[in-house]
Amino acid sequence: MNSSHSIEKAVEYFASLPSIGRKTAQRLVFHILKQPKEYIEDFSNTLISLGENVRMCSVCFSFTDVDPCPICTSTRRDPKIICVVEEPKVIVALERTNEFNGKYHVLHGLLNPLDGIGPDDLRIRELVSRLSGVDEVILALNPSVEGEITMQYIAKMFENLPVKVTRLASGVPIGSSLEFSDEATLCRALENRVKV
Repeated sequence: MNSSHSIEKAVEYFASLPSIGRKTAQRLVFHILKQPKEYIEDFSNTLISLGENVRMCSVCFSFTDVDPCPICTSTRRDPKIICVVEEPKVIVALERTNEFNGKYHVLHGLLNPLDGIGPDDLRIRELVSRLSGVDEVILALNPSVEGEITMQYIAKMFENLPVKVTRLASGVPIGSSLEFSDEATLCRALENRVKV
């Protein structure tokens, strides 16, 4: 227990963040306390600004300061391809590759019947409403049980629609050893093999 209620409360907030344990939270709080007052004020104002200014894009459901977001309004992006992702943070990872030039759609979760998360809890209906003029929907979801269920559900929904549904290739990562790969990864690598 800290001698300061303010420190304890700050530690609790930092520890509530993903991947941050109590010791790391304490280190972060004490690091902030060593900074100039201007830094602490700017840090807190930035957090307040997040809450006041960031909202969901009404088109793709990513987080944005302006609605619709810059990706949805860009004329340089291909509107005929929509990449479906679980969370907005996946868009950041895909954008770093500089390989995808279409639009995005964020589901904000995956189907998980055990946790009571069904199709109405995700942004699937909104995805269907965006399909006019779309040639391809890329399902860029995690290769987990929930991701597979969600991909199968969406693919089944779209099977009678004039849109191609694809998924990201998966298999053995570059730099890894085949002998240490699990069976599911090796099976997917064999399924998705390409001509050399």
